[in-house]
Amino acid sequence: MLTVAAADDTGDLPTVLAAAAGLGGEVGDLEPAERAELVLVSARRLRFRHPLIRFAAYQCAPLAWRLTAHQALVAVLDGPAHAHRRAWHLAAAATGPDERVAEWAGSRQAMASASAAYERAAHLTADTSRRARRLINAAQKASEAGQDERCRALTDQVPLPLPDPGMAADFARARSVVELGYGSPGQAARLLAECTETVSASRPDKLAPLLTDAIHAAFSAGDAALMMEIAVRTPGLPVVATPAKLLAGDISGALRTLDEHVEAARLDGSGLMDRLMAGIYCHLVAAHENAYGLATAAVTHCREQGIGGWLPTTLHLLAQAELALGRHEDAHAHAAEALRLAEAYDLDHRAAHLRALLAVLAAVRGEEEPTRELAGQALEYTRPRDVGRGTADASWALGLLDLGLGRAQDALEHLEAARHAVGHPILARHLMPDLIEAAVRAGHPERAREPAKQLMSWADDLRQPHFTAQAHRCAALTGPDTSAEQHYTSALDLHNGGGDFERARTELLYGEWLRRGRRKLDARGHLRTARELFDRLGAQPWARRAATELQAAGETSHPADAVDSPISRLSSQEREVVRLAATGATNREIATRLFLSPRTVGHHLYRAFPKLGISSRTELADLLAS
Repeated sequence: MLTVAAADDTGDLPTVLAAAAGLGGEVGDLEPAERAELVLVSARRLRFRHPLIRFAAYQCAPLAWRLTAHQALVAVLDGPAHAHRRAWHLAAAATGPDERVAEWAGSRQAMASASAAYERAAHLTADTSRRARRLINAAQKASEAGQDERCRALTDQVPLPLPDPGMAADFARARSVVELGYGSPGQAARLLAECTETVSASRPDKLAPLLTDAIHAAFSAGDAALMMEIAVRTPGLPVVATPAKLLAGDISGALRTLDEHVEAARLDGSGLMDRLMAGIYCHLVAAHENAYGLATAAVTHCREQGIGGWLPTTLHLLAQAELALGRHEDAHAHAAEALRLAEAYDLDHRAAHLRALLAVLAAVRGEEEPTRELAGQALEYTRPRDVGRGTADASWALGLLDLGLGRAQDALEHLEAARHAVGHPILARHLMPDLIEAAVRAGHPERAREPAKQLMSWADDLRQPHFTAQAHRCAALTGPDTSAEQHYTSALDLHNGGGDFERARTELLYGEWLRRGRRKLDARGHLRTARELFDRLGAQPWARRAATELQAAGETSHPADAVDSPISRLSSQEREVVRLAATGATNREIATRLFLSPRTVGHHLYRAFPKLGISSRTELADLLAS
């Protein structure tokens, strides 16, 4: 009776009694164990007082007893509701290959459980080809569960060579996950690209996922030449056609292809990688609203399907889109969550990318120590492995920090290093406005003119207002003085959808230009707006620059312009959340009003309370009233 109870994994008393009855056992046989307080029994439940007692009861039983107990449990577990438990007991009762267990493995849903099931199935499979197939399945599910180390161990067990091209393609995809996580993303891309040679003729259905993974790895490496090499293999495939046209300079053609890709990725049946790559390309061409929508869908897909291994990557894309849209608090919350997951799963590659992104967010706020620490940790991982994208973002963070702190020459060196870390200017599009400003401020306008022309050319093709605003701002910095004002005013007219930080920077530069032209009265309004926006964002170095310029423009302090009240310490989104919370609205109600998640609302309140000097939302109404 104790052996059956220990072999059962649910504590369901009717199941244990039914299985034991087939072996001559009955409920009275539990009485000695109850009196000895080894087990606790109720009308429906049986549990061991301690897990070690269950372990001892099972391990001390002879092997024949254990096998018989599992077989007895198989006999009483009927119906689809018990299919997975029945299969596990079949596996435990097996002493050699058993196809009944092996066939069941594919029905498991949760990724980690599915991987374990496939691995057990492989060990119970005599046929070499079937065993290889199940080990590859186990490795793929392990990678989706964020178990990259286990993925490597499983692929090491696959019997080689693999004569079936389809199986070889799946094996290459599993091995590329290992290479991406522990080696070089460029090598992972090459491994996948090489596999297309043998797959294209006999298994064309495997080409799309192979090339998608290859492009993703090459993009992570920041290797434009490798991306082109992969793209030309199947130019008609949307996932490779978009980057091929972008890198070749055919931006209009790339946008047409991307529109088709985005529409397909939005369909209910689209896969995770389709959504992820479409979102990455949208971010690349400054279509940040589309990138945000696709990233949100990809994150939801990972959460609902239990694909923990890809959740940090999708959260990373979401945070990148939020940063570009000016939603800095949301970007920080999602990037921090992603980093916690990446560290928990030992996904060092993704963790390096996320540290670089968090360094950028810290740089915006002028937090020097966290920026340098996060960027340094990212570079320590990315540089030796040629992870170009991660290296570029970490260097971008250092450059943005120095730019905000007034160290223009240092900023220029970091930003030029960031641009060179990726193999094509379009891959550095997001940091070009900072590089141009740094070059001008450092007294090297000749190093800014060509990038500024390139930026305006892209803006004409991409037709994204917030990006065009940045291009006009850079044209004002690098062009003749006679056209500067027109560019600044055009930029301010276009600043929508890009967030307060970019608008504030344009206001600051325009105000500085006006002050240098001795138009101090005109300058003050722009400089005052810049200071207020930077203060709301917590971008203190930038706010100090605006305040210094404002003072130089003849602004004197006035009570109406005071920025030292508690509310002024909040970001614009924190203010909205606090204002609604003061009315008594719940987190869910606030989330609905502001199109946020309840969790993000809670995060905003958690950050706002210390700034306001309060500890609960009940104090908000009195604070706002005063």
